[in-house]
Amino acid sequence: MIEREWRLFLVALQFLTRIPVGSFDGFDPAWLDRAAKYFPLVGALVGAIAAAVMIGSSAVLPQPLPMLFGLLAAIAVTGAFHEDGLADTADGLGGGLTRERRLEIMKDSRIGTYGAVALISMLAIKAAALLSIGPIQMALSLIAAHASARLATVIAIRVMTYAGDADAAKVKPLATGVTATELGVALVFGLLPGALLLNPVTFLISLFAAILAALLLAYQAQRLIGGYTGDVLGAIEQVFETTFLVAAAAVIAGPG
Repeated sequence: MIEREWRLFLVALQFLTRIPVGSFDGFDPAWLDRAAKYFPLVGALVGAIAAAVMIGSSAVLPQPLPMLFGLLAAIAVTGAFHEDGLADTADGLGGGLTRERRLEIMKDSRIGTYGAVALISMLAIKAAALLSIGPIQMALSLIAAHASARLATVIAIRVMTYAGDADAAKVKPLATGVTATELGVALVFGLLPGALLLNPVTFLISLFAAILAALLLAYQAQRLIGGYTGDVLGAIEQVFETTFLVAAAAVIAGPG
């Protein structure tokens, strides 16, 4: 049992990051479905790595360099996995006039105007939000944001319809099902970091704001392409994470 769960965690880690975990004997594509419950735990790890880089570099460098290095560390660890999904989703939903055309654009590896604007905007907003609070609050907020943002993707897998072509998906295998029990595990890993690390008011307000933003994107994806794809999951993660950090900064630092 422990060996199986450890293997599933490693599958999730391999899928979401560039951290080397080795190969798996007799790999079963169904493992990714079962590993989705550990996505928030992987998110917390990514956030912790970014936070460590941010705190460590702040001991010798002035802001905003430590904050920027922390954001870049998260991108490097994940291989810009979610950022790529954000860019493709922005291009597809913004540039296509039909469902088929939107999905076609999202499969195109080239970045368009909507994708470039979305990427630049999200990174700038994250940086501005983090820069408004101190290094310790930056670090704690990053861990909470990364964990809960991956939870949002698990919930999307659970409640939304897969809209893409599984045979033509850029990333194979693709998680397409999460059981109620697995969702419960993901909820624990996704919410516990924020509940432990942040002030309750800060966490709840940030969580609520991020949920609303993710719901809006999920609604648009459902309306325009009929559900989610791997790119849409990446976009949901990025929108959730960014909104969480903005709301946390607003509560911690206040207006002005």
